[in-house]
Amino acid sequence: MKIKLIQPAMIPRPMDTKLKTRMSPSLALLTLANLTPKKHQVIIENENVEKIDFDEHVDLVAITVTVDVMNRAVEISKEFQKRGVPVIAGGIHITADPEAAINNFDAINVGMAERVWKKILMDKENNSLKKVYYDMVNMSGTEIVSPDYNIIDTKKYLYTNIISTSRGCPFKCDFCYNSCLNTLNTYINRPIDHVIKEINALKTRHIMFIDDNFIGNPQRTKKLLEAIKPLKLKWNAAVTSNIVDMPELLDQMKETGCQSLFIGFESINCKSLESIHKVQNSVSRYEKLVDEIHKRGIMINASFVFGLDEDDVSVFKNTIKWIVKNKIETVTSHILTPYPGTKLYLSLLGENRIVDFNLTHYNTAQVVYKPKNMTEEELYKGYIGIYKEVYSFKNIIKRIPKTKKQIAPFLAFNLFYRKFGKLSEVLCNLISFNKIGKFFRWLTYRIK
Repeated sequence: MKIKLIQPAMIPRPMDTKLKTRMSPSLALLTLANLTPKKHQVIIENENVEKIDFDEHVDLVAITVTVDVMNRAVEISKEFQKRGVPVIAGGIHITADPEAAINNFDAINVGMAERVWKKILMDKENNSLKKVYYDMVNMSGTEIVSPDYNIIDTKKYLYTNIISTSRGCPFKCDFCYNSCLNTLNTYINRPIDHVIKEINALKTRHIMFIDDNFIGNPQRTKKLLEAIKPLKLKWNAAVTSNIVDMPELLDQMKETGCQSLFIGFESINCKSLESIHKVQNSVSRYEKLVDEIHKRGIMINASFVFGLDEDDVSVFKNTIKWIVKNKIETVTSHILTPYPGTKLYLSLLGENRIVDFNLTHYNTAQVVYKPKNMTEEELYKGYIGIYKEVYSFKNIIKRIPKTKKQIAPFLAFNLFYRKFGKLSEVLCNLISFNKIGKFFRWLTYRIK
């Protein structure tokens, strides 16, 4: 069979450029490609990069779906179905809200694909496709299949050195997919030797670990870091703020080449955190956390969510003040978004507070619900203002790191990615995204 794997075009946020859409390829599609028996032909089309060829003869289409591209995924499905091609959908949104998706595709894959993809292909060949495929009971890390890195067109992306060492997260914050009532309550670690094999296969000393929570199992993380220490890597990852209680792990991260950590601070208002059951966060210890990370020469990408029920308009000014005071290197900002299937969605739906059901708007940059202590307009303007203030020349200068080796990567991100992202996009189009990505990696994570 000839199988087409598709990633629909993402919905850009106001501050996004093509640098965002070209950041990295879809690991989900690369994993499906590796799961596919060699007797079949696989084609990958990323609509963020290239147009979808609807008229190319294929026997099966599979689409990976996040919430904001759901509407586009349905459109793509209809186009192929008109041509008599069956369409399978999977991904985080399909898994979180399968009931709403089931009638838009010939079949859906709920949860991880490792156990069911070959079944889907066999059923297609036998003309016996089922509507729903799910098999994740007692899933272990040994079953996770590596992505097929060999088929990536590296010219199209800034980064292709991405690795996942686990799936899921042990915490269940209300706004996160892990709070879903069905099959998403999963956290499993991959065998360390599998991870090392992938690192070696990538043939690079700079690795981006893209786990939801790199320290979900701290003891296992320590063993992983012991294993990568001889590789002399430069790496970054996402962790939870409770790493403040793990100084030895932070020391180990420094020793093994950690350059930056993405952390979901979410809010500097402790009551806001309590409202979404972000139990692993402690606002009173945020400054200690920042200090512990900074004194080890590691940068911070802080993520914040605005519009929580305990937030009023003062949250924007207070957050900017805190960011500048603590010299946070980079900031990612979001408007609270009730993803279908999550505890937050069910709560706001029950309170009749969801005002916009167009999933295209569910990209954390638009207000789709009624905030409690500010208007929808105040929330949106405050969200946009965070980016304008944080990445103003004045506040970029105020946030310049004290550690000299961090200054170049700090300026690279703040200026080339955020402040002058449009110019960087032009350079990428003229040269190539991969070559510009290599330059950023050299500048940002150069080996000394």
